[in-house]
Amino acid sequence: MATADPETDGAYAELLDRVKRIENVGNAAGVLYWDQQVKMPEGGTPARSKQLSALQTVRHDLLTDEAVGDLLADLESQDLDDEQAAVVREVRRQYEREVEVPGDLVKELSETISEAQQAWREAKEEDEFETFEPYLDRLRELHVERAEYVDAEKDPYEVMFEEGEPYLPLSTVERIFDELREGLVPLIEDVQENGADIADDAFAGEFDPEDQEALCRDALDLLGYDWDRGRLDTAPHPFMSGTQFDARITTRFHETDFVDPLTATIHEFGHATYQLGLRDDAYGTPLGDYRSSGIHESQSRFWENHVGRTKAFWERFLPTVKERFPEFEDVTVDEAYEAVNQVFTDNLIRVEADELTYHMHIILRSEIEQEFVGGDLDVSEIPGRWNELMDEYLGVVPETDAEGCLQDIHWSSRFAGFQNYTVGSVFAAQLWATIEEELDDPEAMIREGNFGPIREWLTENVHCHGQRYTTDELIERATGEPLTAEYFLDYVTEKYEAIYDL
Repeated sequence: MATADPETDGAYAELLDRVKRIENVGNAAGVLYWDQQVKMPEGGTPARSKQLSALQTVRHDLLTDEAVGDLLADLESQDLDDEQAAVVREVRRQYEREVEVPGDLVKELSETISEAQQAWREAKEEDEFETFEPYLDRLRELHVERAEYVDAEKDPYEVMFEEGEPYLPLSTVERIFDELREGLVPLIEDVQENGADIADDAFAGEFDPEDQEALCRDALDLLGYDWDRGRLDTAPHPFMSGTQFDARITTRFHETDFVDPLTATIHEFGHATYQLGLRDDAYGTPLGDYRSSGIHESQSRFWENHVGRTKAFWERFLPTVKERFPEFEDVTVDEAYEAVNQVFTDNLIRVEADELTYHMHIILRSEIEQEFVGGDLDVSEIPGRWNELMDEYLGVVPETDAEGCLQDIHWSSRFAGFQNYTVGSVFAAQLWATIEEELDDPEAMIREGNFGPIREWLTENVHCHGQRYTTDELIERATGEPLTAEYFLDYVTEKYEAIYDL
């Protein structure tokens, strides 16, 4: 701990006070975004876009205030303790990325995002890409313009990627993608060509949305969701929104599939668990905020796959499923396990994909948006390019754009974020391997419904640190080594060779 210094303490305290105001404005905008996706009437978009734009502009003005720059300069040569240094590092990063961006651009970008989200929703419902097309094209222009203000020397797409993943180089992610292509493509082909028949229709049927919601709530109860600091609602695209005091989950339901809403809910539970595991006493500061998008996705993918798709989980949860849906009274644990882990050879939808083909969806999206952002792909060409890559990577072509390039909400707000889902999956497998070494039989804990030790381990090793450490530092502290695809590839190879008797 550094020796107390009145000048340092005063400057740091003032910086912290400013940062808390900035973050509270951002968190207020988050609540308005949640309302727009969940509760707001369809006609509310014109006002909501102005409200969100006003808050984003205020946040930008507070962050780029000359006084913030002066405080950062004052603290640059001061003797700070580790936590103070981390806070200053993160505030400086945000400040330097925003200070050259004009306020008018921030305002227009925020308004366009809000309008684009409504346009995306309408376009998907009506299966009319043309409705979304002008908004998507304008967003590209605005995001590229913003990236050029942030760092004119870098490729705009790389600048956009750093927005959500600031300390993990894009080159590292691209190397991991190459390793996954090399490992996953032959495994997928082996499953398709040589895999044994499995109980992929064990849960076939039609399901009332109210019964599906009740089952999702059962799962959240079992996992230990804190209802005093959260809630479950529906949205066109599942997401989590909130802070360590209010982490809200959304899901969606399908008439003929209760497994997808269930796993989506467990996925969002993972996000919520991360938020709720952040330090209460550091709220409003970088120490009370999540590290990065990739780390966030590691928590959701961990709970969805390394917990929710395990045989141990279904030994515990299958009786609950049978209570809600008595027609499955004769389904065995092995059949349930196979059904929730089947490899979909004809799946069109990313969020419904299995653990193997999922990453081909991610690679497809990343390639398309890099071409689009780089100016090599016109907005009107996106549906055709999408279908072309779907055929190449997954051997299936969507009949509609609603099932194709309009299925995800993400491009209505940002680009260069899909990679984080794969980063999260890779890190989740690395975390699970470490947990298996450090906890006494975590699989038995899942089977017994004793999730507390697993949540506590993740909180202690990931959540509670907030942004104290950079991404690579956090990964090494939690697992003892840098991010590697080795554990993920070993995990899926062993799992799916066993399921499909390869």
